[in-house]
Amino acid sequence: MPNIKSFNVDVKADEGGSLTGYASTFDRIPDAYGDVIAPGAFAESLAKWQQLGKPIPLLFGHRTDDPFMNIGAVESAAEDERGLKFTAKLDPDNPNAQYSRKLLLEGRIHQFSFAFDVLDAGTTTLEDGTKANELRKLDLFEISLVPIPANQFATVEEVKAWADEAVAEAKAGRVLSRSNEDDLREAVQLIQGVLDKAAPADAEEPEPKSLQTEDAEGDAPTDEAGAKGALVLEQIRKTLNRTDQ
Repeated sequence: MPNIKSFNVDVKADEGGSLTGYASTFDRIPDAYGDVIAPGAFAESLAKWQQLGKPIPLLFGHRTDDPFMNIGAVESAAEDERGLKFTAKLDPDNPNAQYSRKLLLEGRIHQFSFAFDVLDAGTTTLEDGTKANELRKLDLFEISLVPIPANQFATVEEVKAWADEAVAEAKAGRVLSRSNEDDLREAVQLIQGVLDKAAPADAEEPEPKSLQTEDAEGDAPTDEAGAKGALVLEQIRKTLNRTDQ
């Protein structure tokens, strides 16, 4: 059986079909199992995946027994100074993948996990004098969305939207499908929820909203993010107004 490690995920969500974040970090704070991961631990495994020419699977809950729980594919993965950063695309034809996207957007699931085998490990002494088990070489099998974390530092940095692409097509005179129109209307609700949350404390009470997103500390979006969200929201509304005419 492979080893498993999990990480918290911070989702800056919109109507996205792909996500970028960290599957693992090199923070020198032991996780729930007393492990830290050394820089370079994934290097050989990533090189092996690249030589194989196949994507690292993105699964839900490490469900290797069910092909429909294979919800996407890792398009790129590399170590940087912080950890193992990757970009994965959710399968647009898999209902489980799209429902997982919904769960991410709503914040109902917000952790990563990855399955691996330990090829090299040993005891290390951390800066505060405590000892930890250092994982120095790992064989990476897959990355999963999971409900229970073991490490608090890995984050999803971006969930990329295809909504802008749909808006661009509409501006070019193309007709939106009913499915795309419904998705854009859902995007309006999501973005409006974020903008409402960013309003000043003395602002008028916003209408009730069911879907909201927060950053890792639970803070409201930045002013810059709010301005961008307002711009995207206005573009989508203009597109939907044209479809209603």
